[in-house]
Amino acid sequence: MAFGRTSLGSSAGGGGRAMGGGAQRPLSDINVTPLVDVMLVLLVIFIITAPLMASSIKLDLPQTDAGQPNDTPKFVSVSVDATGKVFLNDRVVTDEELAAGLEKAAANSKDTEVQLRADTTVAYGKVVALMGIANKAA
Repeated sequence: MAFGRTSLGSSAGGGGRAMGGGAQRPLSDINVTPLVDVMLVLLVIFIITAPLMASSIKLDLPQTDAGQPNDTPKFVSVSVDATGKVFLNDRVVTDEELAAGLEKAAANSKDTEVQLRADTTVAYGKVVALMGIANKAA
């Protein structure tokens, strides 16, 4: 009996530590790489689909006259070409006709914008003179 006990105790018995330093334990660490991959894919899906979901909401909003935007903004175009000719809405005018045209546009609507365009070769003094005419007309 002693013989069987010693053979069992030395090779196959007691807790498995006799076999080359110990048995393998289950791995308790979590591999987070697949988890991160899945989360990034879900994030991309939500980023792409969120604007589509927000625009698909159908609302019947109340209508009012007070909330209507103005029609198109009113503007007058003043241009100066390389030769120094002045154009009011693509029509050649003199300085006096320009002043009268701008005064008429300002009388129609105080919100009228003046868009001044000049060729790069036009003297700065000419542009300043036209700005002065526009300021007087307002």
